[in-house]
Amino acid sequence: MSKLKQKLKDYYILVKFTLTFTVVFSSLIAYLLAPKVEFNIKKMILLFVGGFGIVAAANVLNQIIERDSDALMKRTANRPIASKRMRVGEGYIVAFFLTLVGFTILWFSFNIQAALLALLSLIIYAYIYTPLKKESALAVLVGAIPGALPCLVGWVAATGDLFLLQGVYIGGLVLFAFQFLWQFPHFWAIAWVSYEDYGRAGFKLLPNDRGPNKSTALQAVWYSLAMIPIGFLPYIIGMSGYVSMIIVLIANFYMFALCIRLFLNMKVSTARLIMFSSYLYLPIVLLSWLVDKVR
Repeated sequence: MSKLKQKLKDYYILVKFTLTFTVVFSSLIAYLLAPKVEFNIKKMILLFVGGFGIVAAANVLNQIIERDSDALMKRTANRPIASKRMRVGEGYIVAFFLTLVGFTILWFSFNIQAALLALLSLIIYAYIYTPLKKESALAVLVGAIPGALPCLVGWVAATGDLFLLQGVYIGGLVLFAFQFLWQFPHFWAIAWVSYEDYGRAGFKLLPNDRGPNKSTALQAVWYSLAMIPIGFLPYIIGMSGYVSMIIVLIANFYMFALCIRLFLNMKVSTARLIMFSSYLYLPIVLLSWLVDKVR
């Protein structure tokens, strides 16, 4: 492999491109779901690039901070900084550049509120959630905040206001709550499947110290159950229509049923099914709300 090709591949891994794309996708959908917002390709590109910069920077900082831990795990040992193909200093330069570009675009193309909210998500993810992963299972709770903030960033980029709680303006908080709750069964399924790998690095990502067990599965059940009422809210507040409510409720009950199944059989294969299903669940729900948006 040529040096240029290897470097491009390393940057692709460094920013966690697929994960970053997924996170920014939720921000774009939230923007389009805001009242009176119409599709504008220029705005979409600017929001994508701005959001991508902030999320990618957070992922770079995460890999810098966790470089020694990453080197101990099979799934992360080949990351450029963990494998020492890239120096830490280069990583910091990339993170600074991405943050500067992302923050500037969000501020000047949208508003300072969205830019500061995005920066807050970076700080929580890189400097609170990341070190907490070795200290307490509360890391998942903390990490769910920056994981859900992109929805709010997109909404605030469109409306310019965090606290308009009348009528459809509460939609940003509904989207935040939806993505916040979604992360628990999703991430615990990942931690269940990768329990031994995470254990080698000393990460405490399941809700107890006894590993994958009935207690963990039961908590996944409760969080998936809590997602069901969220399926009604976009319809109730007038953000989206009846058809999307039915689609989302079906998706929610499916995820709830999978978590019940995990509680009953305690199999890694079921946890893996929850993990992959949750990846599909997110775009299905968001897109159904968007297609059925009440304008």
